[in-house]
Amino acid sequence: MQSIWELETFYRKRNIIIIGAGFTGLWTAISIKEKYPERSVLVIERSSIPLGASTRNAGFACFGSLTEIIADSEKMGWEKTLNLVSMRFEGLKKIRNYFSKDEIDFELSGGYEILNNDQPLHKIEEVNKKLESITGIGKTYTLNQDKLKESGLGRSEFLVENPCEGGLHSGKLLQKLLEKCYELKVEFLFGAEVKSIIENSDYVEEWLSEALSIQSDQLIYCTNAFSSEFLSEEEIIPARGQVLLTEPVENLKLKGTFHYDEGFYYFRNLGNRVLLGGARNQDFKTEETTSFETTNFLQDHLENFLKEVILPGQNFRIAHRWSGIMAMGTEKTPIIKQLSERQFCAVRLSGMGVALAPKIGEMLADMINNK
Repeated sequence: MQSIWELETFYRKRNIIIIGAGFTGLWTAISIKEKYPERSVLVIERSSIPLGASTRNAGFACFGSLTEIIADSEKMGWEKTLNLVSMRFEGLKKIRNYFSKDEIDFELSGGYEILNNDQPLHKIEEVNKKLESITGIGKTYTLNQDKLKESGLGRSEFLVENPCEGGLHSGKLLQKLLEKCYELKVEFLFGAEVKSIIENSDYVEEWLSEALSIQSDQLIYCTNAFSSEFLSEEEIIPARGQVLLTEPVENLKLKGTFHYDEGFYYFRNLGNRVLLGGARNQDFKTEETTSFETTNFLQDHLENFLKEVILPGQNFRIAHRWSGIMAMGTEKTPIIKQLSERQFCAVRLSGMGVALAPKIGEMLADMINNK
């Protein structure tokens, strides 16, 4: 049983409770407190640190590759695709406005995509024309064959460059976001899992155990792939992203963030190490999971990709392996909406949470207005 001191402080009623302390949850808390400083905001996170995709990704400040944008436009139309690209572009700009590059190891080193046929190049002018109003650049995507050779990727056919993408340190970005939250008087409960939720006409009640609950005027789900138990009617497909990191590679030529096969493969340099992730399209069904394991099948496949594509003829050793859990759907548009009178959600970020979360936070702050 809790003491009166606990009930009147840590477990007291709040104006807004956010479930999930990843990028989306933290940017949402910041946006709300900046817009409504008088409102009390509590973030509940079931782990001791933010866990899911935010701390377990590849550290891409992701704008999107040429083939990815072409595929998205064919699947969901140009209007939705351009809206998504705009959110990513503005989100990355906001990150750079809030934090210095040294604070989060941000490098706007360019985004590159390996192509092994010239079919996407036939659409590059059309895509560039569509993106010009967003990026302000006449040619967002350009062919850069010199970089292909410089990077040691000579076995590939073409390399397409865009200047809007870079890499960052996801852990440092989360730490800076937490510092900003504390500065704005956002409160936290780490290591607390919401078991069930009851909404009535006056408040929402978040139950942490059979005997303990916290009330709030409004509730926001920012739990991405882990939302399905609460948001069973929404299409949220968990997608595990497996990653590996090499030990330092002598005379590594690779610099920047790279994509292959519509973004299913992604790799970058981390100093003089190579970080490689993805390939879940080799085993979609197994990777539709919320388990943080790695599998021999995909890890072997990634190592082979390293050997054949990224570091041909070079010796390397694997230093570290991990996985993160993303959320996908039949299309890439995130689910950002009001669920009921007092409940809202921002989930299913399709592996683009780093770039999307800053703008999603603003959208949610607008959405709860006058509620």
